[in-house]
Amino acid sequence: MDTLREISDFKIRNISSHFERFLLQKIDWNNRLTGISGARGAGKTTLLLQYLKKTHGFSTDTIYLELDHIYFAENSLYDFAVQFEREGGELLLLDEVHKYKNWSHDLKLIYDNLPRLRVVFTSSSALEVYKGSHDLSRRLVLYQLPGLSLREFVLLKYNAPLPLLTLEDIISNARGITLNIPPEIKPLKYFKEYIHSGYYPFVIESETHYHEKLLNVLNIVLESDLPIIFNIDFNSVVNLKKLIAVLSRLVPYKPNIKRLSEQIGVTRETLLRYLFYLEKAQIVNCLRKDSHGINFLNKPEKLYLQNTNLAFALGRDSINEGNTRETFFLNQLKVGNSVEYPSKGDFMVNNKFIFEVGGRGKSQKQLKDLSNAFIVKDNIEIGSGNTIPLWLFGLLY
Repeated sequence: MDTLREISDFKIRNISSHFERFLLQKIDWNNRLTGISGARGAGKTTLLLQYLKKTHGFSTDTIYLELDHIYFAENSLYDFAVQFEREGGELLLLDEVHKYKNWSHDLKLIYDNLPRLRVVFTSSSALEVYKGSHDLSRRLVLYQLPGLSLREFVLLKYNAPLPLLTLEDIISNARGITLNIPPEIKPLKYFKEYIHSGYYPFVIESETHYHEKLLNVLNIVLESDLPIIFNIDFNSVVNLKKLIAVLSRLVPYKPNIKRLSEQIGVTRETLLRYLFYLEKAQIVNCLRKDSHGINFLNKPEKLYLQNTNLAFALGRDSINEGNTRETFFLNQLKVGNSVEYPSKGDFMVNNKFIFEVGGRGKSQKQLKDLSNAFIVKDNIEIGSGNTIPLWLFGLLY
């Protein structure tokens, strides 16, 4: 335990607290079992360590543990928790719980048998926490950590505050909000940077090597996380990489599943399963007519990369502006909203609002005779009527 304590103290000592994610304030840290799920690189580890440093410091009643540490190859997490609690421990912070084989079994035992011990863990977004081998749904409160919003990116890089908005704010008062943005704030400049390299917090470490690091993250997800979580073999990893390469050239794409499966060299069912894996891992976004009851057999109506930065990292020779507009809009609106494929327009949000996304010259004709319908335009700063600047949807969290 001494070695694990040293690692925990080292991590706490070296974590920066100058920028905090929105989720830090939203989590109820008093829950007995809390999960934080999100894409690799989104900042889950940083969030854990910032909370620990801010509230407990180096107190011996808390500890941060990396569950891929060799200690847990031979020792039980539950046994560690029992000993920790006996010595006065009150809070366990567990990083990358999916790297520990018996995660759901041990978390259930800790919850049921150690009522004075609180546990907060992080997991890959691909991990179906509620579908582990032991039912945690009645015990667990789960939070999702997305990548940076445009608002967070601007705050992180430029220390420039932009307002935090609701969707209702944007729909009802886009013009008023945009007219009140201080003149020194340059939203279109920031938006262009964000689209290229602003979604993952590690942009602050090095812009030069950002896309290289993003590709490394992508490889870790494909070669390590997904095989552990979904028990897939090497050939499946190769096929997943091939699928990503094909999709990166086509998205946004209304998929022809038969043709796509032939290109990859797999069956229709296997292809749909692969798309499900990539969606769970937050590599692609699947737009469906019904966002409820999703399983791998539900064919998506349209496919997107999960965020615009992935398009640049995957080395597409010419990035289509129209593609990045839709990708950005879907990516930002999926946080806290349901987004579905409508019969008219590009997106239906919360089963009520219709949005058509385009450039400065986008007309209203696609939305004729529709209520609660809005044109979302790129390359404009100020809203007017039912026309809303695209960048404004980057201020939702």
